[in-house]
Amino acid sequence: MPWRKLYQHIISTPEEAISRIPNTGRIFIGSGCAEPQVLVDALSQQAGRFESVEIVSLLTVGRVDFVQERFAGHFRHNAFFVGDNTRKAVNEGRADFTPIFLSEIPALFHARQYPLAAAMIQVSPPDVHGYCSLGISVDIVKAAVEAADLVIAEINPRMPRVLGDSFIHISQIGAAVPVDTPVLTLQREPCTDVHKAIGAHVADLVEDGATLQMGIGCIPDAVLGFLNGKKDLGIHTEMFSDGVMELYEKGVITGARKTLHKRKIVTSFLMGSTELYHFVDNNPFIECHPSDYVNDPFVVAKNHRMTAINSALQVDITGQVCADSIGQRIYSGIGGQVDFIRGAARAPGGKPIIALPATAKNGQVSRITPVLDPGAGVV
Repeated sequence: MPWRKLYQHIISTPEEAISRIPNTGRIFIGSGCAEPQVLVDALSQQAGRFESVEIVSLLTVGRVDFVQERFAGHFRHNAFFVGDNTRKAVNEGRADFTPIFLSEIPALFHARQYPLAAAMIQVSPPDVHGYCSLGISVDIVKAAVEAADLVIAEINPRMPRVLGDSFIHISQIGAAVPVDTPVLTLQREPCTDVHKAIGAHVADLVEDGATLQMGIGCIPDAVLGFLNGKKDLGIHTEMFSDGVMELYEKGVITGARKTLHKRKIVTSFLMGSTELYHFVDNNPFIECHPSDYVNDPFVVAKNHRMTAINSALQVDITGQVCADSIGQRIYSGIGGQVDFIRGAARAPGGKPIIALPATAKNGQVSRITPVLDPGAGVV
């Protein structure tokens, strides 16, 4: 069947699309700022017919009604990375957290060790060949789409068409729900003087021609702010935000000396402003690839002068790093930190960097300790 005719055949309302999901099993929800908000709302409205359905995601930043106590017995959330909106539910035992390296999650889906009854995602409209871009979140989403029994997609003209290994054909979608809603954004946190001091120290370690990985937050933003004098930096990172865009526009990031994907920014997902999403739309300089490629330590190590910059909550004097928990309380997740620290350590001229404020709670608590707090996870 020609793809245009197929597309018309699979167009659904949110309610019709959700009604096709079995009342038991596991549902995957698209990651980060690409979360399909209309479908999440429709899922909550039909909660009564579902029986102990597991809802799994990498990171959610939008509405998460499914973690509320009133949905107990219908939904239970399992996060591969804990965000602000699910942290309370996880630590109260109403939701779950699965610690796992980001590079290894796609294999769970592909091998059906973690079977998915349905995947709910958000994509750009199909191009002339019938391909939709996964937009700002390819990460583990592409593997989920390829493994799920049913794929339900919001088709949103506001989702940027991001290039790379980021496309699915309309024939892979079981139900298409046209929407025209703003893509979720993420605002920057204000940097303190301490963060700026750390940023200056870390920036001194970054060589001209280095390829960078860094996450999101005050320390990565502070580091980026001190890189204006550097030359020919490259980016190979699990995610990036507005700071990378600004350095590219200043000519600092060129990728000219990269040894892998030369003159390309390689990432697996993006979170930031609407301006960032306009920047990456159909931009040949930007490529999104799945996490099992971007985060593979052996792939990371192919980047000479790979410089991985990550943070931590606590470090002990033996060098053990805790980045995902505060004592026994889960705070975030392993994510891609270990993947990139290992990859940078293997890379020719690579530099694995952990940067953190030395204290917390206005200087009352040391983050650098003889031993980690009881229950602290070592990532």
